[in-house]
Amino acid sequence: MHRYNAQGVERLKSRKSPGAAPSLTEAQMAELKALVVKGPDPTVHKVVRWRCQDLQAEVARRFAVHVHASTIGKWLHQLRLTRLQPRPYHPKKVAAAEEAFKKTSPPF
Repeated sequence: MHRYNAQGVERLKSRKSPGAAPSLTEAQMAELKALVVKGPDPTVHKVVRWRCQDLQAEVARRFAVHVHASTIGKWLHQLRLTRLQPRPYHPKKVAAAEEAFKKTSPPF
């Protein structure tokens, strides 16, 4: 009755619930996106590519926010990032040795 008395019939229509407050602020989400786009530093993060579990630990460390790994996947989707990663490469590979191997390998 209070809603009807305040604004009439329009107020009686069903409304969408606002839901829970976001776990990260806009600035923190921007920082997360920059972190994912930049990629991990193997010497610091001990990984060569980000997985949701790795990002989950990094979010907990940086922002003190503990969320499930599937939530990290949803956030990546919201940021228009995919989970597809380029093929990892060895950080100590020698490009000159690779080219020399290609030159001496027999053609198919």
